[in-house]
Amino acid sequence: MTLRARSVFTSVTGLLVAFALCLGAGVAQAAMYDMPTKRSDLVGKLQHIKTSEEDTFVKLARRYNVGYRELRLANPDVDPWLPGEGTSMVIPTRYVLPDVPREGIVINIPEMRIFYFPPKDSEYAGKVVTYPLGIGRVGWSTPLAKTSVVRKKADPTWTPPASIRAEHEKAGDPLPKVVPAGPDNPLGQHALYLGLPSYLLHGTNKPAGIGLKVSHGCIRLYPEDIASLFALVPTGTPVNIISQPYKIGWEGNTLYIESQPPDANGDAPVRSYTPWVESLISATATHPDAPIDWDRAQAVVEKTDGMPEPIGVQISHRQETAKK
Repeated sequence: MTLRARSVFTSVTGLLVAFALCLGAGVAQAAMYDMPTKRSDLVGKLQHIKTSEEDTFVKLARRYNVGYRELRLANPDVDPWLPGEGTSMVIPTRYVLPDVPREGIVINIPEMRIFYFPPKDSEYAGKVVTYPLGIGRVGWSTPLAKTSVVRKKADPTWTPPASIRAEHEKAGDPLPKVVPAGPDNPLGQHALYLGLPSYLLHGTNKPAGIGLKVSHGCIRLYPEDIASLFALVPTGTPVNIISQPYKIGWEGNTLYIESQPPDANGDAPVRSYTPWVESLISATATHPDAPIDWDRAQAVVEKTDGMPEPIGVQISHRQETAKK
């Protein structure tokens, strides 16, 4: 088999594996949306469901391709382990796109979410794909950086760093020097290695941790999501790891703000209102006829439920004149 044929086979196989996993596990595929127009920054829509007796947040998160914390933030009054039959819930699948160039992989740490913007020569050009993530826990924060995908590996082995082996040894759970590929491998079945030493995007043998800060700094995805991303992303794809707890964007004439818990460094909460105020001022600089409801904006920021909410509507001078 030629190198090109092998590459095509691997891509197709990855997509088929992702699809099979979705069917077998009763989970949803990653969300793929049309890229919004130049005047818009939002994709997706909220979903409203009624739970079944056997549902839990872990099951629902996997089914709707969201993270565990996303569900908790959007449904704070619902018991995550026993939602009960017929309980109303919001599935937070509407997003303001991060305020960075829309190219390659963008990882927003406070949001625990990845956005992939395929290149112009891709069959998926003009789309945006998004997946929930598990990130570094306290003391092992995922770094903010610009890097790239330098290597891809199916069925990866894992060589635990000395620090992680020491941690496991202390806990009475020693690790081998090399963990072979297989169902017990924490990297899952696919891995994308980054230019950052020791950091990668990978699957997991513990999918319940997606949407939580549970890793040693690496970025985890659901098995079906990493299979899909693995097939979509070529080596050399740029990766931008950012911290935007407050995202602001337009949809038509309406301005939205989306707020995540501002703990981007993974170790201690950082609460500052300056960034979102500056972003709002910047967002309306070219729209002087767009009054902002500052009280509502502050309420959304403090609520930190991860769902975009409108805070202002542009009113044209012609509309203002008509009103008079």
